Amino acid sequence: MIDAHHHLWDPSRRSYPWMTGDALAPVRKPYGLEDLRRETSAAGVNGTVLVQTVSDIDETVEFLGTAGRSDGLIAGVVGWADLTADVTGQVERLRAAAGGELLVGLRHQVQDEADPEWIARPDVRAGLRAAAAAGLAYDLLVLVPQIPAALSVARELPDLRFVLDHAAKPPIASGELEPWASGLDELAKLPNVACKLSGLVTEASWTDWETPQFAPYADRVLDSFGPDRVMFGSDWPVCELAASYAQVVELAAELASGLSEAERAQVFGATAQEWYGLPDTDDLDASLLR
Repeated sequence: MIDAHHHLWDPSRRSYPWMTGDALAPVRKPYGLEDLRRETSAAGVNGTVLVQTVSDIDETVEFLGTAGRSDGLIAGVVGWADLTADVTGQVERLRAAAGGELLVGLRHQVQDEADPEWIARPDVRAGLRAAAAAGLAYDLLVLVPQIPAALSVARELPDLRFVLDHAAKPPIASGELEPWASGLDELAKLPNVACKLSGLVTEASWTDWETPQFAPYADRVLDSFGPDRVMFGSDWPVCELAASYAQVVELAAELASGLSEAERAQVFGATAQEWYGLPDTDDLDASLLR
């Protein structure tokens, strides 16, 4: 089983601009490799993808080193590089670092950009082309108003494997589907875009969510993309604002319970392996396939 989206951080060593305010206080503490081992071992996860949290290439260097010391648990790192600068040179630096062979993708927190067209800027598109030329995937972290720009870029760059993080953050708390669903459907029409079934619990009420709330959104993701382009991600430790690691795994398994055994194997492992080029892992936890 592969968790295709999680983080590690240490607020005592690095500043995280998004981690301010009282609401984020519960997770404003260090989360390291041993914490990850504890959570994944209990949940039956034997491979993960570690994803950047700040716009700092030094964090990615550290993440690669951590992945290299993880005895195969962290199977890939989605890091950060300045897409408006020399992406080729930055990727070369990352690949030369300890654990550099585990770099599988890049991400920028586009959701925090004030310009909804940021990802479509000429300098950013050039950086994305360089990422494609380097054989990397690109994680799309966008909100619904940013989907049109992301759509135009994904159409323009068919050789780049895009992975939509957190299903573009659907409005689960309000129960609405549009315009999120229409934007998702358009992205799903592009064969170079996959989607993470991740980050859903924090889009609902953090204190009183129920599984049925998520079903219309998960069903739309699975119907639009198909299991061969959907991958499970915990979004741990962010998820701890609303649910434990184990609860997130259980929720995903329930949301995917209508799929066939082969389709669940895609969502909980094979899709991430294919899109990120991860090494093979052991067989899935059998409980997820029942």
